[in-house]
This record gives sequence, C-alpha cells and structure tokens, in this order.
Amino acid sequence: MQPLVNSKMEGNKILNILLADDDQDDRFFFQKALETLEFPSHLITVRDGAQLMNYLDQNSHSLPDIAFVDLNMPKKNGSECLTEIKSNDKLKDLPVIIYSTSINSTIADILYNKGAHYYVGKCEFAGLKLLLQKVITDIIQSNFARPSREKFTANFKVNS
Repeated sequence: MQPLVNSKMEGNKILNILLADDDQDDRFFFQKALETLEFPSHLITVRDGAQLMNYLDQNSHSLPDIAFVDLNMPKKNGSECLTEIKSNDKLKDLPVIIYSTSINSTIADILYNKGAHYYVGKCEFAGLKLLLQKVITDIIQSNFARPSREKFTANFKVNS
C-alpha cells in the first residue's frame, strides 16, 4: 500500500474526518470501519444537518479534512448542507462525500453539479471498510481534487 502523503497530508498527520448521520448504528459502524484502516484518523460526528452547519461555522478556522454527509437527515438534508458548504468561501474547498442508503443517477448528477466529491452507498461492514479505504485514498492521492463524473458514484456491496 502506498503511503498517504501529499501537500495537504504531510508525513503521518492525523486525517480529521467529519461524519454527519442521524443513525446511531451507522455512526458506530463508520467509526469501527475507520479504525481498521492503515492511516491515522480522528472522527468527529454530528447527528443532523443543522448540527453539521453549526459545527463547520464554529470551526471554520480548523476544518476537517473530509466530510461524509448523509443525504437524508433531519433539520437539513445532505443536499441542502452541500449547497451551503459550497457557497461559503470559508468552507467551499472542504471535500464532501454524500453518503446514502440508495444511489440514484438523477440525484448523482445534481450532487456532482453542486460540488460533492463522491456520492457513495451505505453498505454492510465489510463493504464499508473497502469504501472508506478507496474513497479516502483516492481523495488524498488526487490532492483533494474531485473525480470525473464517471468515477463520482461508488457502491461497495460485498457478498458473504
């Protein structure tokens, strides 16, 4: 495995990841999957879109490296949060991965046009580990650039 180093990630810097998801089980399994990966990370979680935007506003001087945002959350959904993030000069460069139980090509087009980095499907634990490894590695190795539209959507279903 190649080391995850680029101009934003020097040496063994801890990768700060923010997860916005209203489902407690999804937050738990996301954290457990993240802990299995081979790079140092720190996870911050919030439970809804309003908390996400409040957190980002209060921490705009020290933003996370990547934000995973559930599409369907109370108070503000992931699409609404994405619009706010990308229209804010302090937040617009934050890589946002929309994380959802279902993948829809029409929604994917909308999210891509709004500036999301990826649109990924929620999956069982084994698939989640693969998804996090792939998406985070791709983002870091591309120096936090967005992929093409063809590589924007990912779903990791693993057969038992």
